[in-house]
Amino acid sequence: MVTEKEFNHLWEILNEVPDPEIPVISLVELGVIRKIVEYPDSQTVEVIITPTYTGCPAKKLFEDLIREKLAENGYNKVNIISQLHPVWTTDWLSDETKSKLLAEGISPPTIGNKIVMCPRCKSTNTKMISAFGSTPCQAMYSCNECSEPFNYFKCY
Repeated sequence: MVTEKEFNHLWEILNEVPDPEIPVISLVELGVIRKIVEYPDSQTVEVIITPTYTGCPAKKLFEDLIREKLAENGYNKVNIISQLHPVWTTDWLSDETKSKLLAEGISPPTIGNKIVMCPRCKSTNTKMISAFGSTPCQAMYSCNECSEPFNYFKCY
């Protein structure tokens, strides 16, 4: 039987795995790591991940980073299961995670992608430049007030 302390320790370890595209947030904060199951008899940890979308190019890197971090902490038997249902959604981002995105210069998702705030001057007088930004999950915007370009994390 895994104790709550051990289980929480696993979440703490995995919370140290950065998103490779936005390293200021972890895969746990991004909502990619959905569930952890530890099987003490076989000393195996099973990690359920949900990529941000089915064609996410970083999925293999997610798996490698998770395995590496768990191995650093003595967990060498790891099964990673990619689960597409329920579909990943930006609703899984906490307000703290959205604040981290904003501090990093990435406008966080808004309902329906209708109001996009400039992370620099906080103006909502913005315009889309490209439907895709530095990652497929983001769009490129420009601020009509301060003229700065910035990424917007699209709402899904």
